[in-house]
Amino acid sequence: MANALLQGVEISASQFLDIFNHYDNDGNGYIEGKELQNFIKELQQARKQAGLELTDQMKAFVAEYEKNTEGKIGIVELVQILPTEENFLLFFRQQLKSCAEFMQAWRNYDADHSGYIEADELKNFLRDLLREAKKPYDEKKLEEYTQTTLKIFDSNNDGKLCLLEMARLLPDQENFLLKFQDGNGYMDENELDALLKDLCEKNKKVLDSNKIPTYKTAIMALSDGGKLYRTELALVLCADN
Repeated sequence: MANALLQGVEISASQFLDIFNHYDNDGNGYIEGKELQNFIKELQQARKQAGLELTDQMKAFVAEYEKNTEGKIGIVELVQILPTEENFLLFFRQQLKSCAEFMQAWRNYDADHSGYIEADELKNFLRDLLREAKKPYDEKKLEEYTQTTLKIFDSNNDGKLCLLEMARLLPDQENFLLKFQDGNGYMDENELDALLKDLCEKNKKVLDSNKIPTYKTAIMALSDGGKLYRTELALVLCADN
């Protein structure tokens, strides 16, 4: 099945999910190691069978990862390789270029301040995203995008997205939230300082960069021995103003 999908000139949102799940054998959210090597081999075979050249993005990807047995890619990287229909996930990512913008979007669309974005709230977000990109869509396609996004990021299958699940779309190097999922599970004072500077830069009308030391002191008061864990950070970032 995956081979046939990889031969497509354009891949739908649901087909993209099928491909990702096919190669993410262990379900950890990444295509890595042997999974990645199999994907590269089958991508090359599928394109050849379909009489299609590798795109420039595919060639660059193969050159970087073909001999890298320790490489891994996630949703963000895969969506830039495959010719996904309307590239709806890239629209999503463009709305969330940094952690600060991600947190702002989270607060905007978590309308009931439940700490989750549910299906209706996610659909509103995707609708606004498509309108901003001036891309035509109908309700059927919007529903497909909503359900596919839920299937991709809803790791515990509860029908809604929490903060960490949505954060998977951010590039790893920009994603402080990954510390709570893949790293040591907490943020120290220096990392909080970097986050606050980013937040102030993106929200100049609301936050005063001169007051960063004050903000940091107040937030670190919630920490445990200088370590700010996810629960404490959520109290700050998701609080209802």
